[in-house]
Amino acid sequence: MDEELAWETLGAETAYTCPGFEVVREDVRLPDGTEGAFDYVRNGDSVVVLPFTTDGDVVVIEEWRQSVRRVNRGLPAGTMEAGDDDPRAAAARELREETGYEADALEHLYTGEPANGNTDYVFHYYVAHGCEATADQDLDHNESIRVDTADFDSLVGSVRDGTLRDGRTALGIMHYALFES
Repeated sequence: MDEELAWETLGAETAYTCPGFEVVREDVRLPDGTEGAFDYVRNGDSVVVLPFTTDGDVVVIEEWRQSVRRVNRGLPAGTMEAGDDDPRAAAARELREETGYEADALEHLYTGEPANGNTDYVFHYYVAHGCEATADQDLDHNESIRVDTADFDSLVGSVRDGTLRDGRTALGIMHYALFES
């Protein structure tokens, strides 16, 4: 049944590469026989962590986002690196690197494709419990991050009132609020 909707890829090339992503151009044939080009951003898999401290607060980050020219409040997150076979291990690493916190337990929450019309990005969400600050941050060269904590209900409220605008963070908070809490 899906075959009648599938596009055939006739060829592909990387049109642009930079640190963090690539733009791929594919020559495609649509189900009706029409041929054309399709461009998309290749990002790959990433992890997003909803980390609860031993006191029940959420560890959040405040990070400069150049594309929107402001500090963004969000959850620790990052791209899976070469050699990362296990999203859970990548989530633990990103939590530690971005915040200096480590968790007693990490549980899978949700996996989704946030914008599959123009990117192959996949987000693996994890809930971290029993988080405690154990080390200093170990940030990448292009990260400017401040660590804070927040009450979970206040984060839900900031999604509701639109002051929390980071989409991957909002999705993780809403998913947890709707299905887990």
